[in-house]
Amino acid sequence: MVIPMGSLSGMTAKVTLSFSDETIEEARRFAKREGMSLSAWIDQAAREKALREVFTEHAAAVGRAGMDLESAALADAREVGMVDDLLFRGRPRAA
Repeated sequence: MVIPMGSLSGMTAKVTLSFSDETIEEARRFAKREGMSLSAWIDQAAREKALREVFTEHAAAVGRAGMDLESAALADAREVGMVDDLLFRGRPRAA
């Protein structure tokens, strides 16, 4: 079953959040541009941020382990590509 990225289907938690006026207006604009609900867009943005943190920590661990950084960077780039494919399903990623 594929859940459309722009819908609330599959959302499991309802929370109250506070944002600055500027942040929420930008988020609304990006969500509209991508044809998504604000909730779905914020969910995706939070998921992307979490994945970036995981990849950053992974790269740091690789560096501490003294592994070949070039090979590790190429492997990370492939992983990022796979995650992008999963998250965006062929849609262009927001800048």
